[in-house]
This record gives sequence, structure tokens and C-alpha cells, in this order.
Amino acid sequence: MNQFFNTKETLVTEAVDGLLGSSDKLARLDGYPHIKVVVRTDWDKSKVALVSGGGSGHEPAHAGFVGQGLLTAAVCGDVFASPSVDAVLAGILAVTGKAGCLLIVKNYTGDRLNFGLAAERARAFGLEVNMVVVDDDIALPDLPQARGVAGTLFVHKVAGALAEQGASLQEVSDAAQGVIKEVISIGMSLNTCTIPGSPKEERIGEGMAELGLGIHGEPGVEQVEFIGAEKAITQVIDKLAAKQLSGDYVALVNNLGGATPLEMSILTNELLNSSLAKNLMYIVGPAQLMTSLDMRGFSISLLPLTDTNRSLLAADVMPVAWPGMQALHSPKVLPLPDGLSPIKAVPSANDERKAFISQCCDILISHEKALNALDARSGDGDTGSTLASAARAMKSSLDELPLADMTQLYRAMGMQLSQTMGGSSGVLLAIFFAAAGDASATGQDAAGSLTAGLERIQQVGGARPGDRTMIDALKPALEALPDGLGAARKAARDGADFTSTIVRAKAGRASYISADKLKGHNDPGAEAIALLLEGLD
Repeated sequence: MNQFFNTKETLVTEAVDGLLGSSDKLARLDGYPHIKVVVRTDWDKSKVALVSGGGSGHEPAHAGFVGQGLLTAAVCGDVFASPSVDAVLAGILAVTGKAGCLLIVKNYTGDRLNFGLAAERARAFGLEVNMVVVDDDIALPDLPQARGVAGTLFVHKVAGALAEQGASLQEVSDAAQGVIKEVISIGMSLNTCTIPGSPKEERIGEGMAELGLGIHGEPGVEQVEFIGAEKAITQVIDKLAAKQLSGDYVALVNNLGGATPLEMSILTNELLNSSLAKNLMYIVGPAQLMTSLDMRGFSISLLPLTDTNRSLLAADVMPVAWPGMQALHSPKVLPLPDGLSPIKAVPSANDERKAFISQCCDILISHEKALNALDARSGDGDTGSTLASAARAMKSSLDELPLADMTQLYRAMGMQLSQTMGGSSGVLLAIFFAAAGDASATGQDAAGSLTAGLERIQQVGGARPGDRTMIDALKPALEALPDGLGAARKAARDGADFTSTIVRAKAGRASYISADKLKGHNDPGAEAIALLLEGLD
């Protein structure tokens, strides 16, 4: 798998320098490549210093959280490898004054040993150094020592706010230990991460997800069938709820690296509609906070909410990687502006037309995956989903349509498509049916009305036969329709198949695609017209 790095040996140092290039409040200690320490340049040594870190690959943790209100220094190891004792000691010595230093360490053997020995050596220099170990992962209850995962960031935030306020080392340490005692976390992923320079481990089977895997790609508690976002959140919450949750909580919703923002928002919505929602008062995220390279997964961390935690978590910070804590509430819904509220036609019954439209909808829905796959060759892979979504909406509203009046039916269908079908296809089909309604009002029959609709979308959209669009199937089909459905069906199929020979599209997304990608593949819009007619009785 290709990745945007130069060499394994330099990727961490180059990434650190990339981070520093955009901030005048951060610097690094000399000592590359063995010592990779990011420090604040505006640090006041009269306050307690916070030093954390560990293996790289979890960005923005930990270097991305160095700054006012969070960490004073971050010690970076190689990817998933603990930094050396000397690197940790360098970080401690660089930022620690008489107020002392708190080391915040995730519960991994290498980190505990290297940070622990560095603390001993720093004490030999006369510095006051405390160390806390975060063990928030609840995935493996039988593990003698639980792993430290994204809940570590709650420790950073609470301790960082106290240190910024001038609290003593003991006060900061006690508060950090209090968070560690209460915070719990668990994650789920659809795949493992890709370690730079190494082949990807294909451990998670097709159609499965791994529950409770670690941030270094370690196996989780079990592989479960992946059904969707709702079920995924339920499975995670079931593990969290086993800890006998009560009272109010703040949730940290963490992207493990490879989930899209769209997916993370959907997962968050499911969380807010879950059985846990009544206990959630605030949320941090969703955001990439403690990642596992490109792992396509998420984790949820919960911290009981107290008045003290509330104020410390809400305190301002400098690092932009910290998304802040937001109060939870139901989505606000405002009315549509005047003129855009849905116009309801007067319903009327016609069983024959209702059955016909329902059949058309079923045909489009049944070909959703095939049309998506075809569109992926020349577009963005959503033609099938776009048509199927509009068809489902149309089918669900059949009893609300003026089925007995063709003129009003065309117009109502056009209005609905403009509201339920996205992209250019939705606009064009809305125009198509609106124009068909206008033609029907003048006495045109079905073939004449639909032909008028075709002429209107050609005027508006600019596409012509031969441009590799749905018009290549729709126009010949409408021309043949007076000769019967069979003739229209054959004309549409011939037109759709002809588009596979057109290697230069002149409209739509396919116009951006090279000839070799188009040759031999039907245009998905034209194919949809052909499939629709072929499916009709």
C-alpha cells in the first residue's frame, strides 16, 4: 500500500518538523533522530510541567496537544515504539522547574519502563517528578493490566488546566489520578492499521468488525458481525454499560484514523440516540484525537461529570487539535423559508397508475448496487443509490399523489423529485416531469408529454444524443413509444449499449474521465433507463 512518507527512518522527524512549521509557540529539542521532543516556547517554569508521549502513529496525540492548557512537552518515539530513557529525560529537564513535573504515561510496558527510569534519573538531578499511568481500556477484563488508550486525553486536559492555574504538583497528580480511576474506553474497527513499510495484516474478515482492539492494532476481545453504525454503537455501549454507569458523563468520541468525518457524525448521532444518551451531558469530538495510523474505527471514552471536571474540561487551550467540550442537545430545526415548504397536491386514486409507478420504483431499487458499480467506473458511484432513494421516497408517498389527474401527477412527481433526489439527476428529472405536466395540460398524450419533458431538459442541461448521458437511451425510447412498450424497450437498450462505444463524454462527471476508463462500459444513466423499461410488464 502506497503511503505519503519518504523513509521509515525519517518519517517521525519529518512529521514533527511539519508540525513545528505552523506554530511559533512550539519548538523541538536538538538531538534528532534519537531525541524527538516537542516543547512549549512560552512555558513558565514556575508552574507544574506536564510531560507525556510514547510511540508515534497516534497523531495528533501527543505532540499535537503541546500548548497552553494541555501538555508542556511531548516525547515522540518511532511508530508504535516507546521513546528512549534519554529522550524522556531530555523532555523532563527542558521544562521542569521548582514546581515539579508530572509524567502522564499510557499503560504499556515500554512506556512504563522508559518513563519510569527517566523519572528516577530526573529525581537524582534534584527535580520533583511524579508519574501516573493511564489504564482506561475495558476491552479485556481479564488482562492483569489494562491498556491506556484515548481516555488519556481526559487526563491531559484536567491536569493541564490545573497546572495552568498554578496548582501544586500534588494537586495536579491527585486530579490526574482521580480521572484515571474513573475514565473508561473501548473501540471498534473494521480493519487493522497499516504500519509504514509493512504489509497490512488482514485479520478482520469480510463483513466483520473487531471490538476492543488496541491503538497499536492489537487484537480485541472478539470479532462481531458488522451490520451498521447503529449496531456498532450498541455493541460498544453494552461493554461500557457493564461497568454499572450512573450519573452524568462527558463522552470523548475518537476517530481512530481512517473513518471519514461523515461516518463519525453518523456514529455520534447513534450515540446520542442510544440508551446511554440520558447520561451524556457533554461531548468532546467527534475528531481524530488518539489515532492508530489509518485504522478505520472509532473509540468512545466516558468520564463521570463533576463540577470540578466540568470547569477544567471547558477551560481554554491553545492547541487546535483539542476540539473543545460541547453541551449536548437535540438538533435545532427551523422552518423552511417562504416558498420552499412542500406543496401538497390533492390526493386522488387510480389503482392502475399506482401499481405502475410502484413497479417502476421497485425496478430502480432492485438495480441499486449494479448501477452504483457501473457508475464507479465513470463517476462517483452513486447513480444507483440516488435513483433508489428517490424511488423509495416516491413509493412511500403514492397515496398522497393526484393519481387520477395526469397533469397534476407529472407536476407532483417533479416537485417531489426536486426535494428527494440529489445531484444534477434530481434537478433534470424534476424539470422533465414539470415540463411533461405543462404539455399534458395542453392535451398532449403520455408520449407527447414525456417528449416535451425531454426537450426541456436538453435545453436546460445542454446534453444531446451522443454525449454519453441518459438521453442516449431516453430519446430513442420515447421516439419508439408510439409503436408500443416492446419497441421502446429495444430502442432504450440499443441506446444504452451504444454509450459503451462513446469514449469522449460531453456532459456529466464522465466528461472528466479518460477514454480508456469509459470504453466498454455503458453510461449508468442510460443503463438505468434501459433496465427500467426492460423490467416493466
